[in-house]
Parts: sequence; C-alpha cells; structure tokens
Amino acid sequence: MFRSGIGYDIHRFKAGRKLVLGGVEIPHACGLEGHSDADVLSHAIADALLGAIGERDIGHHFPNSDETIRGISSLEILRRVGEILADRNCRVVNLDASLIAEAPKIGPYLEAMRERIAETLGLTTSCVGIKATTNEGLGALGRGEGMAALAVASVEQR
Repeated sequence: MFRSGIGYDIHRFKAGRKLVLGGVEIPHACGLEGHSDADVLSHAIADALLGAIGERDIGHHFPNSDETIRGISSLEILRRVGEILADRNCRVVNLDASLIAEAPKIGPYLEAMRERIAETLGLTTSCVGIKATTNEGLGALGRGEGMAALAVASVEQR
C-alpha cells in the first residue's frame, strides 16, 4: 500500500545563527530561529513522512520543551523519523520539497541538500526532489523576515 503525507515549516531569520538547509550550511547574514538547528527543509520533510504514516508532527516527537535536544541537527531528526517508518514496516518511495525565501540564493546548494537528505534516509538522490522559489516580495517571506518549506512524501507500507 502506498501512502502520502504533506509537511510545512516556517522560521524567522535570527542574527547570530548559522543557516542550515537540508543539512547544508549556507553563507548568509542570519540563520533561522528555533530549538534545533531550525532547518525548515528537513522539518517539512520529517512532517511529510510522519503524516504519510498517520503519525503526529515533529513537535510531538521532538518538543521544544525537551532541553536534551536543544540544538539537535535536523538530519538527526530525519534519521529518527526514518527509524519510526522502518518500525512501521514502511519505506520512503519519493520526497519532493520546495524552499520559499527571497534570500539567499539556494540554487548552488540544492544538489548537496539532496545528497545529505538521501544519505540520511538511505535513499538514492533520484528519490529526492528539492526546488527553491521566492514569494515575489509578498508577505513576511517576501519582506525577507524568514523562510518556509513545503514537502510531500510517498511511502510504501509493506
């Protein structure tokens, strides 16, 4: 049986933090604010995977009230979500995600993100699609206040 899930995440920019997307550090004046490394791409993918198996979101599994995971790598979150899927006898078939931000330019880092996410989940890069777009100057994202990501996951339950 095949199942699908959708994920969404958004974080504000914050000075003094590293910008990490898909496990890749990207040069930028600000990083994203959050309890973990605030990797919106990995968070959206994790939520899509959890949704595909009918689980609650990453906020339930990795609550910001848990000080033991403060600053955790979002790739570690993805790895643990992969273990949850394996425990449910599910495997990832395909991931597709879009990053939404006015800056920085994401294009030069997309392939590295695909590779990191694929490696973390034990996939080939052909199973991971990542795109980037702007918000055309509209709203908080268009004003450069933060970054968001959308993701769709397909899993097979064996």
